[in-house]
Amino acid sequence: MQDEPEEILHAVSSAVLAVTRHLSVREVLQVIVRSAQRLLDARYAALGVPDEQGAFAEFIAEGISDKQWKAIGPTPRQHGMLGAMLREGAPVRLADIRKDARYEWWPRAHPVLKDFIGVPIRDGDEVLGIIFLSNKRTPGGFTEADEELLTLFAAHAAIALTNARLYERSRELAMVEERTRVARDLHDAVTQKLFSLRLSAQAAQALMGADPGRAAGQLDQVQRLAGEALAELRAVIVELRPAELGRHGLAETLRKHVALLHRLHAPEVSFESVVVPCDDHGGLTSDPAVEVAVLRVAQEALHNAVRHAKAGSVTVRLIERCGALELDVSDDGGGFDASASPGRDQGLGLTTMHERAREVGGSVVVRSRPGSGTTVRMEVQP
Repeated sequence: MQDEPEEILHAVSSAVLAVTRHLSVREVLQVIVRSAQRLLDARYAALGVPDEQGAFAEFIAEGISDKQWKAIGPTPRQHGMLGAMLREGAPVRLADIRKDARYEWWPRAHPVLKDFIGVPIRDGDEVLGIIFLSNKRTPGGFTEADEELLTLFAAHAAIALTNARLYERSRELAMVEERTRVARDLHDAVTQKLFSLRLSAQAAQALMGADPGRAAGQLDQVQRLAGEALAELRAVIVELRPAELGRHGLAETLRKHVALLHRLHAPEVSFESVVVPCDDHGGLTSDPAVEVAVLRVAQEALHNAVRHAKAGSVTVRLIERCGALELDVSDDGGGFDASASPGRDQGLGLTTMHERAREVGGSVVVRSRPGSGTTVRMEVQP
């Protein structure tokens, strides 16, 4: 493997450049683990990021199926060889990990590991995590050259991990700043009109019996103010519209998002866009508020499908019929009881989906049963 510099360069650059695709820390860790597994031709690979409670804040593994993970149980604590590597901060290469004094035990369902190599991922004196591989497919186990290569790879992985953390923190700060700005804009743009609207409504109520004519005038004022407040709210929504929607439109933005999820997650994620011809309408809706709502509902439904549903496939369909929009996100995962208590809905983000749809005059229907997959359908009429 060490005679293939192009593959080595690809594995290292994949880890470092993953962060430039604006992936989360966990997704960057997945890239690192998969790259290391391919680089050293190992059957098993894992990466653990420790927390301060003696466990791991993140633990990513390759070579173990979801069924095996479920049988193994909770992620490991910082004990045995993993704990020793965190404490010692030095590379470890063994012909048989089971014969080392630092080895303790594995859960019954854990795969049998033999030849083993692990190195710390360091940022200066700080150990950010440990990456280790086991059961090299090539006979003879891991070599000294493998150890040197994995140590070099870990140094680049530290850069990728550090940058990913910085990116997530900067994004969180940007979101806080944006929320603050939006709250200020909403206050400045809408609060005064809503206050005036309330006063006009109270005046109309007071005049209804004594002076119906003046009451009607106040109701006209209520209608005008309500329209202005709605226009101000829509303006704020348009300003918050994701840049991708402005550049590519709703269908292409969804297509790109689905393609990214398909590359990063196990389920087969596909996208289809359909425009049904109509005499009076052509093309997808251009209402920015509707596009934002449909995109956010799609993202929430996709997040649930790829992260929680344990699906083999997820299908996204965007349909336009005579100006009406229909979004379907369907998966063949484990499903759930859609008639369960509101707490379950809130946990899956379903309440947010319903609210987003109602804000643009649409609706969301969720169909799901345990063992029968889930379909989220959003409809917005013209």
